[in-house]
Amino acid sequence: MPVGGDFDLDGAIRKVPDFPKQGILFYDITSILTSPQAFGYCIDQAQAFCLEARANALAAVEARGFLFAAPLAARLQLPLLLVRKKGKLPGETYRASFTLEYGQDEIEVHKADVKKGQRILLVDDLIATGGTIKAAADLFTAAGVTVTGIFAVVGLSFLSYEKVLEGYEVRTLIQYHGE
Repeated sequence: MPVGGDFDLDGAIRKVPDFPKQGILFYDITSILTSPQAFGYCIDQAQAFCLEARANALAAVEARGFLFAAPLAARLQLPLLLVRKKGKLPGETYRASFTLEYGQDEIEVHKADVKKGQRILLVDDLIATGGTIKAAADLFTAAGVTVTGIFAVVGLSFLSYEKVLEGYEVRTLIQYHGE
């Protein structure tokens, strides 16, 4: 059962059973993008949290996090740092490794984009286990940046991401608790 705010965000999220494999219910946020009202609601809520968190920069996790962070960065006139998978960025990068249920992965951000003392709000579309966003938060912290908050449209609380992200202010617009 979902728990959301004062907008029917659950109605705007397409649920795809058995994707990407049998037994998985996939929460597809691309349907939010086809609804200007739903997309606007998400950006408005992200803006409120960003201002509350007193961030002076945004960092978005590849790739769907970019969709929510880019309009927010433009609206608030804040720099946007892109967190990408290993090997996607030219030049020197900061890198963080993290464990997935099926192995290891790495993310990177351009060193030139990171300024010590920045106060960053991390943005993604969905938080499942929290591993990727935790790696991003650790990467920025190691680079001398303060992570003032983590924002995502969807949170899958039944995967216990709250434990992984303990100590961070996390805001999601809708929570799915499993069936």
